Amino acid sequence: MPEEHSHTGSWLRRITGSLSGEPRDLEDLNEVLGQARERGIIDADAHEMLEGVFRVVELQVRDIMVPRSQMIIVNRDDPPEEILPMVVEHGHSRYPVIGEDRDQIVGILLAKDLLRYFAEGTRSSFDIKECLRPAVFIPESKRLNVLLKEFRVSHHHMAIVVDEYGGVSGLVTIEDVLEQIVGDIGDEYDTDDDLDIRKEGERQFTVKAQTRIDEFNGYFGTDFSDEEFDTIGGLAISSLGRLPRRGESFSLGGLEFKVLRADRRRLDLLRVITPRDIEPQDD
Repeated sequence: MPEEHSHTGSWLRRITGSLSGEPRDLEDLNEVLGQARERGIIDADAHEMLEGVFRVVELQVRDIMVPRSQMIIVNRDDPPEEILPMVVEHGHSRYPVIGEDRDQIVGILLAKDLLRYFAEGTRSSFDIKECLRPAVFIPESKRLNVLLKEFRVSHHHMAIVVDEYGGVSGLVTIEDVLEQIVGDIGDEYDTDDDLDIRKEGERQFTVKAQTRIDEFNGYFGTDFSDEEFDTIGGLAISSLGRLPRRGESFSLGGLEFKVLRADRRRLDLLRVITPRDIEPQDD
């Protein structure tokens, strides 16, 4: 037997040996997996992913979708000179394209299709209708495990979510589903250092949401109160009255914020742009 198969068999036998009778439901199975983690049979990362698999089975699309109000869309009638800056700004690979209104999704624009015209110097001949990929429509009630299987079979990466009346209520991507299993998927903003605030360019900074407000104030010369909240992320959520989504922008205390990384449970990383009359204070 190959070595990797032997290791897999050994791992499975250790899990089986840890069971005290067959689990009767998911709660029992979660308890067994928790015991396996405590005994060192599986590590913390494996345990978290297994829990994520159970979440995917239980959750529906409405639980994780990007709401309609926060969808980044492209208007079918906009010229490429207006579409390109928006695509570059938000950095997504796919964008829903609307016709007369936001309920009329006519297709999906891939950023690479738009960029190809600019790269080839043929933007004058760009016709968005020729670039549109078909949009997939799904109900809010669809289970995530079913959607993931459909994504795999169809090779689609995005679906438009509709309500019971056929109106657009949001969108969901394959990344949104996979993040329920593996956690937040790393991106270009991931760093290995412990810096809470990092200067990225003139007047532009990345700030971890868990940065303490007093540290933030000391760096940027602001005077945000830390009486109710300890972190800049907590202050942002309180000021907006909700958890902002990835890509969303807002203003606080004369600074411009943009959410670089977040999921449906937490805020993780922010971009901060300062006005010209603020000089960051290094301690």
